[in-house]
Amino acid sequence: MAALDSTGWDRSHASRYYTQRAKLKIRVLKTTLLVDTEAQAVLDLHLTTTRRHDTQIGPIITERNLERFHILIADKGYDDRAHRERLREEGKKPLIKHREFKPYHKEANSRMDRKLYHRRGLVETVISVMKRRYGSGVRSRVWWRQFRELVALCLVYNLERAVRVGIVLLALGQLLSQGPQSLKQRISTEPRG
Repeated sequence: MAALDSTGWDRSHASRYYTQRAKLKIRVLKTTLLVDTEAQAVLDLHLTTTRRHDTQIGPIITERNLERFHILIADKGYDDRAHRERLREEGKKPLIKHREFKPYHKEANSRMDRKLYHRRGLVETVISVMKRRYGSGVRSRVWWRQFRELVALCLVYNLERAVRVGIVLLALGQLLSQGPQSLKQRISTEPRG
């Protein structure tokens, strides 16, 4: 299961003189992330400095990763009939809310599996963690270096996440290897003695 969402990374760290000389009009890098909701790991990203709509970026990033998910969760910004149909042709289940222009759009949204759709919030959690931990801006000045910086940032996030999860699993494995009695003693609510 994967979720799709976009965010902006600030580029305004550069001096005003540089941004005028380089003719940088857009001060935000629009980053679209595809996140595995089970592992909370970044599967892929797409960067743009233009004002492309999510309905144009969504199919690009999902087409590159069709073998990595069975269910795609996205918000109304990715509402595109052709994208939905393409996902269904590939045997994927799109959980993309409809923009409500007609009554049947509202009906389709009400029939959507809320429990699965609620997992869309995990992509926003990943974005929030990344911005709090590493900052909300890029330091590079050139576009291709900004792209590399964000790819490296996603790799570091995935590695830190894997190590953190691995340590928790290792500790749990050690507890379980000591036998059920030691686990019972550690979580017992009965008073000692």
